[in-house]
Amino acid sequence: MSRYEASFEIDSKTDSYAARRILERAYDTIREESRSVREGSDDASELLQGFRTLRDAAKHPTTGRLTIIYEQHDDEFDD
Repeated sequence: MSRYEASFEIDSKTDSYAARRILERAYDTIREESRSVREGSDDASELLQGFRTLRDAAKHPTTGRLTIIYEQHDDEFDD
């Protein structure tokens, strides 16, 4: 398994706005993909709820850190 991590320090209103835009875009993308691929499934609802929570938290401009972790598993998708 490979692991990739990136952190973004938020120490200004501009940084806060950028973090909010990143999370809004991620939420919108996952929402659209879930509609077309996994609509109505429990895992899609849980995933969307998690990103909705992140998006909503970023609406309030504060200092902090946004960390994105991507873990890539060795197994492939089932076709």
